[in-house]
Amino acid sequence: MASKDHYTRPGLSEGRSWTRRRVLGLATVPVLSMVWPAVSRAAAEQLKRPVRIGLIADLHQDIMHDGPQRMQAFAQAMKGQQLDAVMQLGDFAYPNAKNRAVIDMFNSVHKKALHVIGNHDTDAGHTKQQCLDIWKMPARYYTTNVGGVDLIVLDGNDKGSPKHKGGYPSYVGDEQLQWLEQQLTKLAGPIVVVSHQPLAGAAAVDNAESIQKILSAAADKVILAINGHTHIDDQLTIGHIPYLHVNSASYYWVGGDYQHNSFADEVHAAHKYIEYTCPYREALFAVLSIDPETLTINVTGRKSEWVGQSPKAAGVPDRENQVNGEEIVPVIRDRKVERAEGQT
Repeated sequence: MASKDHYTRPGLSEGRSWTRRRVLGLATVPVLSMVWPAVSRAAAEQLKRPVRIGLIADLHQDIMHDGPQRMQAFAQAMKGQQLDAVMQLGDFAYPNAKNRAVIDMFNSVHKKALHVIGNHDTDAGHTKQQCLDIWKMPARYYTTNVGGVDLIVLDGNDKGSPKHKGGYPSYVGDEQLQWLEQQLTKLAGPIVVVSHQPLAGAAAVDNAESIQKILSAAADKVILAINGHTHIDDQLTIGHIPYLHVNSASYYWVGGDYQHNSFADEVHAAHKYIEYTCPYREALFAVLSIDPETLTINVTGRKSEWVGQSPKAAGVPDRENQVNGEEIVPVIRDRKVERAEGQT
């Protein structure tokens, strides 16, 4: 059974005022607490020092008119953060020469710049092999160690789902699942599982329940799963595993039923898909930190605001795990995963 956040403050509502502060360029917002399961804390205690990773998701360079400026904001904010790596969570930039500048900008933020393949990264005839070659990825799914934390990066774009009914594939195939189970056995942990498509919650992959069982069986090592794709800010816990949806750097997609102009006419004329979005005025991104001394996982996020109409004002209805003013917000909230009360 999934449990929602243990909120330290009430849920958000459209138009609510925020207390804002700035820490090294990140505009933080009220902290939402999550419980770090006792079963995985022993693995985290093996870390010798805190580990910090800069995160950005769903830039959509090929939709937005200001993708380079958003990436520049990320790059500037990450300076001085004492990071161990940066990671983009997919739907980044087509792997081609036209996007070389924004790709290189991300890769130059940190010597360990990590990538996840999103469903849109192979649009317009682009291939996963081009992502590997041009983004400089080791494989479409892979493991890497960051400061003692083992990252397992999955490719949620496999074909072959028995539940597939059209559209983009959203599935982790049998070969990859076998590999995942092998890595969970082999790696000492602590482990963070990373994917573009969610493994739980809104828009989860077709075989999410199977993956959740696999991860829950390794809950003594797996401390967190993170994803992009949904363009929402959300967290839930299933089988002792916290699952975190990292919001888009750029916008919430509303689709053709709610299209509207948010920018000047000439911007929309040159970038036809922006009218299907509710853009964020400032780029959103976050820093994920894992502290073995305090046994906490912290997410330091960033707040923006809607450009033009909000999804609610545009008539977008609430859906399960996607509620206007709750998960559908122009913000990545600060979050903390900490030991449960009464646990040691």
